[in-house]
Amino acid sequence: MSALRPSLRIPRAAAIAALLVALAVAAILVAMDRPPICQCGTIKLWHGDVHSSENSQHLSDWYTFSHVIHGFLFYAAAHFALRARARGWALPLAVAVEGFWEILENSPIIINRYREATIALGYSGDSIVNSMADIGWMALGFVLASRLPAWATIALALAFELGTLALIRDNLTLNVLMLAWPIDAVRTWQGG
Repeated sequence: MSALRPSLRIPRAAAIAALLVALAVAAILVAMDRPPICQCGTIKLWHGDVHSSENSQHLSDWYTFSHVIHGFLFYAAAHFALRARARGWALPLAVAVEGFWEILENSPIIINRYREATIALGYSGDSIVNSMADIGWMALGFVLASRLPAWATIALALAFELGTLALIRDNLTLNVLMLAWPIDAVRTWQGG
């Protein structure tokens, strides 16, 4: 471990707070009438077809890599913005931010934006199982970033971005770009 970046110690109370925040997000998603699991009636560990109605419905998919990167980014923000003691409470804050995104992502405004601006024409939002898994994958990324050297975290993020770009023509960078500022040439290329 680098002397410049001491290992993150997450206090037990902070871990419990992170879990409670995630449960609150699940309750909000239930209140939003999101489906608990895939309409197909199963829960899969992995679903790899991004052009399927089962995308974003299971425990992991190609967009899982983006959620792990979210954890890397949230850890980096905490590392640079918070003092040592406060960093121990960064995980519940990261879970709250990721949870806010999961709620927003499953709102009609973002679902419709995905349909209009990206290649996700039939996107209908995430199942609650998928949203909770996404929060878990982000937390894994956060913890990994706290334990790995910075160069390894950056290399892993680049590998995830380039790998998903090559394999599914999408990644976190393109996802943000296409939501914020859709480019027809990118959408055409992604549609392959």
